[in-house]
Formats: sequence, structure tokens, C-alpha cells
Amino acid sequence: MPRARLSVNVDHVATLRQARGVDYPDPVEAAAIAEAAGAEGITIHIRVDRRHIQERDVRVMRERVAGKLNLEMSTAEEMVDIALETRPHQVTLVPERAEEVTTEGGLDLTTQMDRIREVAQRLAAGGIATSLFIDPDPEHVRILAAEDRSMLPGFEINTDAYTRVSGAEQDGELERVREAALQGADAGLLVYAGHGLTTANVGPISAIEPIEELNIGHSIVSRAVLVGLHAAVGEILEHMYPGT
Repeated sequence: MPRARLSVNVDHVATLRQARGVDYPDPVEAAAIAEAAGAEGITIHIRVDRRHIQERDVRVMRERVAGKLNLEMSTAEEMVDIALETRPHQVTLVPERAEEVTTEGGLDLTTQMDRIREVAQRLAAGGIATSLFIDPDPEHVRILAAEDRSMLPGFEINTDAYTRVSGAEQDGELERVREAALQGADAGLLVYAGHGLTTANVGPISAIEPIEELNIGHSIVSRAVLVGLHAAVGEILEHMYPGT
């Protein structure tokens, strides 16, 4: 059975740096450590308010990240310009509100598809693959499945609801994620997942076969404060691939 790849989000290394307005800790260095520990990609989110990742980080990481660089961003025009200038391997379009602590919910494809399509076309012309961050909603997967694969080849399932509940509720949310993954894969889409995943809850998600990649950040960086980043990445990988 194929194993989901791990892409480590190093945004919150940059959050620590920006809290003091200094040049450390460097998310570029964190990305190198994460890859050395077994991550196969790096994810960063450059926001309009620049609360963590900066343009310099995107430029330098594009040069130094050995695996896949996944740039999360909104559809704002300045973000499109940054992506086209730096040319990450993939852009993941996400909703963004100034007052949110972190990304809240997936894109609403029923109302935003025209702008998403316009941005994706421009990114594709620049040689950049586009993924959409969406909730595990069959209607949203259906809408995406109708789009041109050369422009929109895949999507990331928002796992936040799954991570916030337990017991039977969590089982239900896990099934929603599984159904969205299978629906997307059946339509020929690449399937990724992420948001709120930790060592305690990642196993059932990583076991869903159509999911090719997990994007995990906050829990890894938080654990790294106590045990170091290399060890924290190793721990999440152990829980993604139990028994190996």
C-alpha cells in the first residue's frame, strides 16, 4: 500500500522570529532539518498580513528545499505575483481572514470558483500546480472534479473537524474524510490532507490510501520546543507509519 508523504509546515518557526522582529529562528534552517529527519516536502503559508512567512523565506526556500515546496496563499493579487516570481512546485489556495488565528474552514467553491479558476490558469501558465484547501464536502469535490486537471490537479482535505472531536463523532468525521478522498481519487484528482493533525490522531488519516500527502505544522513545531525539530518530525512519522 502506498504511504502518504509528510510535508512539514514551518510557519510557526517564523512566528517565533516575528514575535521579536529578529532574524532567528530561521524557517529555512528548520526546513532543512525537517527534510533531514524524513519529510519529503515543506509547506509555508505567506499571508497578506505577513504574520509569519516573509517574501525572503519563499525565495530562499525555493532555492534550498530539496523536496516539494508547497506555498499556501489566498487568491489576492499580490500573492499571485509572489508565486509567479518564486515558482514553488505547488500552490495551495486557502481562504484567509485578517481576524482569524489560523485558517478556518475550506474554500467555498460554490461562490469563489471564478476567481480560483482565473488564478489557477495563471499559475499553470507559470508551470505551477494548484491545489485547493476544501472541507470534506461531496459537493465541493464534485465542483472541483469538473475542472481542467491541467489547471487544478488536486485538493487538500481540511481535517480540522476530525481533530476537534472524539469517539463516535470522530469516527463520523473520519468517514467524511475517507469518502471525500475516495471521491476525489475516483475523479482522477490528487488527494492531500491536513490541519490540526498530531501524533494522537494522524494514524487513521494516513491510513486512507488515496491520500498522498499530509501537511502538518503546528503540532510538530510545538513538540520541537521540547525535543527538537528532528525528533519531532521523527515522532510524527512513526505515528503515520506504525509498525514500520
